[in-house]
Amino acid sequence: MESVYAALLLHKLNKEVNEENVKKVLQAAGAQPDEVKTKALVAALSEVNIDEALKSAVVAPAPASTEAAPKAEAKKEEKKEEKKEEEALAGLSSLFG
Repeated sequence: MESVYAALLLHKLNKEVNEENVKKVLQAAGAQPDEVKTKALVAALSEVNIDEALKSAVVAPAPASTEAAPKAEAKKEEKKEEKKEEEALAGLSSLFG
């Protein structure tokens, strides 16, 4: 994952995304570059338009559940009504002993 961040940083700074530059960024950050992962990443990114990939990868926040709150309130009301019914039945049973 660090290699991907290094590539994104290089891209953002308008630097060439190549093995040497990715390794330098990783080493500067204190990470140990993995030769195989770095080569694979650079090879994969050579065929990708990073700007377009970033535009299409924008993640929208999950919509807030509009149904959850009313359902929770309905359940609370239902429990209150059940409790009232139980109390009423308990009161009636005390009359008949």
